[in-house]
Amino acid sequence: MAERRARLALALVRACARLPLPLAHALGAALGWLLARVPNRTRRVAAINLARCFPELSPAARRRLLRRSLVEAGKTLTEVGALWTWPREALAPLVREIRGREAVDAALAAGRGVILATPHLGSWEMAGHVCGMEWGITSLYRPPRLQGVEAFMKAGREHLGARLVRTDRRGVRILYERLRAGGVVGILPDQEPGPEGGVFAPFFGHPAWTMVLLPRLARRTGAAVFVGYCERLPRARGYRLHIHPVDAAAIRDADPGTAAAALNRAVEACVRACPEQYQWGYRRFRTRPPGEPPWY
Repeated sequence: MAERRARLALALVRACARLPLPLAHALGAALGWLLARVPNRTRRVAAINLARCFPELSPAARRRLLRRSLVEAGKTLTEVGALWTWPREALAPLVREIRGREAVDAALAAGRGVILATPHLGSWEMAGHVCGMEWGITSLYRPPRLQGVEAFMKAGREHLGARLVRTDRRGVRILYERLRAGGVVGILPDQEPGPEGGVFAPFFGHPAWTMVLLPRLARRTGAAVFVGYCERLPRARGYRLHIHPVDAAAIRDADPGTAAAALNRAVEACVRACPEQYQWGYRRFRTRPPGEPPWY
């Protein structure tokens, strides 16, 4: 059964890869429109997250944001075919702008390593490609549940210069080596870590189980830390990469809670700048502090 699902998933990705990007995004928007109207887990989780994270919005405003976010989630799915298979000559022109790259280049020129925290905001697949083309980024990744998809996914994410390493001890060791050599590494900062790999830190005013790995890497290597996301431009006009520095003192604080809070503040600022492109359907608040009821 798993093998069959993997073959089906790969067939869909390859089919989407044959479409022009505007048509792929239109198909994704239609899928998101359907998600917004048919009861499903993604819509339910996204609605819960938006109600908790944006209590200041009216119910009508949250419903509009929910619909827009699900449309963007649909585009995330249907653009993968292009992003995993199209050659550099086709993908590079889609990068319209890189805002904030000067600070990254300055850190590298000074011989420092760079950590780019790229949350599930906008097109994180394209963000990996841009960073691969520009700086040869090395990123951690979690193997997909469908093992038959992993090799295709990894090749697709690496074909423009990025390198992927698994989230295990060897992968973490490689990140340390890259940073000490003055390279660039990428980490998804808004995935829930394992039981021993996190602390609770505020995210949109709520305690969220947050990784300690990224602050530890920064503290031990002296790397500069940035948060970035690749904004998906309207009408399939391309992508804009935004890069912002993270509070240098706070992210290296010896107290894990202080450092994790600095990381979450940086991610939250990016999400607030482009809330409709965040992956609200992810159960970001799945782990609750002792005594708190589950959200989902």
